[in-house]
Amino acid sequence: MNLRQVFVSLLMFGVAGLLLFMYLQAWIEGQHTASGEKLQQQITNQDFTLPPPGTQKKVVQSGHVPPGRSRQEMAISGSRHWQGKADPFGAVAVSLVSRLSDQQKISEPPLSQFREVYLPLALRPLNKTLVKGDEWKDVGSTQEKRRSFLYEFCQKYNSRKKLRTHLVHMVSRIYVEDRHKVLYCEVPKAGCSNWKRVLMVLNGLATSTHNISHDDVHYGKHLRKLDSYDLKGIYTRLNTYTKTIFVRDPLERLVSAFRDKFEHPNSYYHPVFGKAIIKKYRHNADEEALKTGSGVKFKEFIQYLLDSHRPVGMDIHWEQVSKLCYPCLINYDFIGKFETLEEDANYFLQLVGAPAELKFPKFKDRHSSDERTSAEVVRQYLKELSKEERQLTYDFYYLDYLMFNYTSPIV
Repeated sequence: MNLRQVFVSLLMFGVAGLLLFMYLQAWIEGQHTASGEKLQQQITNQDFTLPPPGTQKKVVQSGHVPPGRSRQEMAISGSRHWQGKADPFGAVAVSLVSRLSDQQKISEPPLSQFREVYLPLALRPLNKTLVKGDEWKDVGSTQEKRRSFLYEFCQKYNSRKKLRTHLVHMVSRIYVEDRHKVLYCEVPKAGCSNWKRVLMVLNGLATSTHNISHDDVHYGKHLRKLDSYDLKGIYTRLNTYTKTIFVRDPLERLVSAFRDKFEHPNSYYHPVFGKAIIKKYRHNADEEALKTGSGVKFKEFIQYLLDSHRPVGMDIHWEQVSKLCYPCLINYDFIGKFETLEEDANYFLQLVGAPAELKFPKFKDRHSSDERTSAEVVRQYLKELSKEERQLTYDFYYLDYLMFNYTSPIV
């Protein structure tokens, strides 16, 4: 065997050895990845149900088929907006894992990390000892009916929740007033500006609601939100403070938001939302509209709202209440409605022991000369839409209509 043959033989053995090494390495990595994926799949498929205090904690495997649904349940799952999607409550449960230290995550078994968290919170009876006068009897009766309706709705349709949404995110729209132990979840276009004024007076930050400007209310950062507390502070307040939410007919709220943000000069919504909406949904848009974002039409706004690939994200002014305040997890003690705003608000102030001279303000926060957005005003705006667009817009807010017992519009 000459030198050349020896060299070729050594080279072939070397290549064969390298190929064998690469194959074995790939095989080992594949086995490791498969095991990891299998473990991850097992974790993902687990459904962590948080039991009420005093009951045994269990890990329940998901995937079983529930018993037959009622006609009303099928109507919910068959709605265009939810069709083909997961349970609307499924993505709104609570996860605290990311707020725990790495040491806790390693040293404690999975469910022990949630031992202090029980959601949804129990529905508590209202303390009416501070309410004076028989004139509030009907308001109190209406309030109990609203609470019971929402509670029963959530009990019926709120299936086991996977732990996906952080508790801190879930309470990010809730304002805290510690003196009178009030938690208020902000729903824009449902009296929230005047509610913040009331909270500032209750907290001793102002002497009258009439002396607080719009900018002070929204940009002054005088009020503290619940997500600014640590986990113990959040959970303690959720369980001991009086929690309130004020809602509004969803389409009235939507039209009110559109009129406020797009029919008046606005240095934020026109350049951020208006420009993107006009660029995508207006054919042959002129240069001025593309430059300023002013003059968005209601039909264009609805096209943006219903688009699964929106050119710009959602906004709290037209986000669903079910995603702002999580009513089926927090169990609000008081449910007010914009349609009976003054009456509900003043009754609530008595419940929490507010000063007798403090009344909910009647004035309109901005654009006071504009006609209020009523059912008739909404009908005029809906005429700009096709029948399909009207139906899809209703479907978008279907859950809000259902859980707060609003009458569905004729679309």
